[in-house]
Amino acid sequence: MTETLDTTSPTTTTRPALLTRPLLLRFVSILGASTSFYLLLSVVPRYASTGDRGGGGGAAGLATGALMLATVLGELATPVLVRRCGYRVVLAVGLALMGAPALALGFSRNLEWIVAMCLLRGLGFAFTVVAGGALTASLIPAERRGEGLALVGIVSGLPALLSLPIGVWLAAHAGYGVVFTAGAVTALAAIPAVPGLPDRIRASGPAIGITEALRTAELRRPAVVFAVTALAAGIVVTFLPLAVRVSATGLVAAALFVQPATATLARWLAGRHGDRCGSAGLVLPGLLLSALGTGLMALTGHPVAVIIAVGLFGIGFGVAQNATLTLMYARVSAAGYGTVSALWNFAYDAGMGVGAVAFGWLAAGTGYPWAFALTALAMLGALVPALTDRSADHPKRRADR
Repeated sequence: MTETLDTTSPTTTTRPALLTRPLLLRFVSILGASTSFYLLLSVVPRYASTGDRGGGGGAAGLATGALMLATVLGELATPVLVRRCGYRVVLAVGLALMGAPALALGFSRNLEWIVAMCLLRGLGFAFTVVAGGALTASLIPAERRGEGLALVGIVSGLPALLSLPIGVWLAAHAGYGVVFTAGAVTALAAIPAVPGLPDRIRASGPAIGITEALRTAELRRPAVVFAVTALAAGIVVTFLPLAVRVSATGLVAAALFVQPATATLARWLAGRHGDRCGSAGLVLPGLLLSALGTGLMALTGHPVAVIIAVGLFGIGFGVAQNATLTLMYARVSAAGYGTVSALWNFAYDAGMGVGAVAFGWLAAGTGYPWAFALTALAMLGALVPALTDRSADHPKRRADR
């Protein structure tokens, strides 16, 4: 029997509960997908760069680029698949596509094989984040959306906090096969929690398609700003392990811990602040801190500077994550949550993929320090949509008061 979640029930005067059984079950699939994704995120580029052809930075960028390419293409198709198949099927298939190819990565170090497995994992990740994101938004009361999304950010951020450095450490000390097996198990083990989730959502309000969302300035502007910050995120996880000295494995692990730690904390604080004061005013600070942190990463030879840089970037990225997503959900009806989830995740993963591929080409000509500095400068181009969105939101806030 298909279970349907009704989002049209009237609101009550009491503060609605946040941690419901469906949301807790959803946390299981979030943890499984995120852990699998982040365990391999910095490991696979290094695996590709030392593969059969010794591809270096170009192979590393291609591996991450393939992962993100399949992700963004899958994200555009996921809303249609959800309408036809329901959330459970799409989530379960997504977890399976993340798990099985992770194990298969160890079968060959051929670059074509690695890229093919990255494409499959990217498609699976797209299914989990878009289908899961829309379902998650519907499980959170509107009055507590910022706090709820911040809590979801913590649940998804903890795997990044732990799995990024653990993956790098395990690859160095136990071998790539151990990391690939762990990535497969964490994704596949989450599948049994999926049947307990709602399969369909009965939502009020007008639906909106991806094309219409891209034409809607109130959705496009925060998506563009977030894509720019995500661009730098793709660079950090792909190239920071290659940019610092080969002997500085401990520094890489520390940096890959600090970045998601600060991002997770900042995302929580931004959500709490956004519920009380609005999220529109946080988008610009998030962008500026992200650009500043990226620029400071040019000091790759100075360990303290690297840690400060990833910390500043993490704060800015976490603020931008929560503020842009909260704004976009608030600007559509419940029937548009799937499209917002697809668009925001498209911005996230397209930014990461473009950043990884373009930075690899740029660094090949300029070296890593200059590439970081030029990337930070390019990020400031997003000031235009950030300032425009901030200005457009001011009259609405005055009217609300």
